[in-house]
Amino acid sequence: MRPRCREYGLRLGGLVPGSKNTIADVGEVRVGHVTLVSGEGKHVPGKGPVRTGVTVIVPHRGNVWRDRPKAMWDTINGCGELTSAVSMREFGIIETPIALTNTMCVGNAMMGLIEATLEANPQAAADEDAVAPTVSECDDSYLNDARGLHVKPGHVRDALTVASDDVRMGAVGAGTGMTCCQFKGGIGSASRRLEAADGGWTVGALVLSNFGWKEHLVIAGVPVGRELIALEKAKGPVPPGGGGSIVTILATDAPLSSRQLGRVARRAFMGLARLGSFSGNGSGDIAVAFSTSSRVPYDAPENPLEETRVHDARLNPLFLAAVEATEEAIVDSLFTATTVVGRDGNTSPELPIAETIEILDRYGRIA
Repeated sequence: MRPRCREYGLRLGGLVPGSKNTIADVGEVRVGHVTLVSGEGKHVPGKGPVRTGVTVIVPHRGNVWRDRPKAMWDTINGCGELTSAVSMREFGIIETPIALTNTMCVGNAMMGLIEATLEANPQAAADEDAVAPTVSECDDSYLNDARGLHVKPGHVRDALTVASDDVRMGAVGAGTGMTCCQFKGGIGSASRRLEAADGGWTVGALVLSNFGWKEHLVIAGVPVGRELIALEKAKGPVPPGGGGSIVTILATDAPLSSRQLGRVARRAFMGLARLGSFSGNGSGDIAVAFSTSSRVPYDAPENPLEETRVHDARLNPLFLAAVEATEEAIVDSLFTATTVVGRDGNTSPELPIAETIEILDRYGRIA
């Protein structure tokens, strides 16, 4: 993994990151990846080359099926998939970890989450309710043999097994075959910690970035994409630009209702807009937010729920934290990713860091 943007002196926003500056700064959140890379050269549909994977976000160390985090989602452009969206809208919870993968493997990722949940909960889908897993996706078919459906249910279970608070970024897991603004994109993460006067809570973001055109890329308010296009080193074959997609997962330890979490999720798109995205026609721009401290127990439903939540009047710092964390997570998905050559020699080049830092420094953005 290449260095993150802060290691070069780039500071985005005014809030302070958590100690890891990842989504793992929130409660017991963990992230696991399985990366699948094999073959090279000519595309043989159903065989390879393979450039894909799966990423899981685990909300806490307990049994997520029995202790369900409150959650909500939103979208600014719906050219994408989010399973369990209807039930999440109805009940305001997630009942499994969240998996991210490529578009064609959503079904296999669902099966992996279902299998893991059934194994840990022998009564699920028998004496208890059926399982509605949460999976979202971006399309990696420019680099990957998408027809091969290479992400299998077992890979999801492997990702759950290796999940930790050490969040790897760039071309890993679900991010292996993704392209962002015609550079190599993928997984990025960041966090923001609020001052005690604002509640002392933390908001963490994890993104799967696969959107946009180079000419629109903006970093810290600087038209980095246009500046890079003007440089000789930035010329030559590049991936086609396009709407692509981005999925943002936001976690917070603030006690919030599902309605409030929907409001937090909506702010992810403001962080996305800071990178120059206009949510193109083919872009699936999806955000899910969950709280690690607001949970709904599956057992003993006859007991009234007693809940604490933040007053709406105190949400502004959380909104700002969501925007800043999303923005930096996207930037770090670009900074940390390395060049990937995929099927038919299709190449997603890494962001040229030296030139990018020189541009940002020229605009006074490097501390």
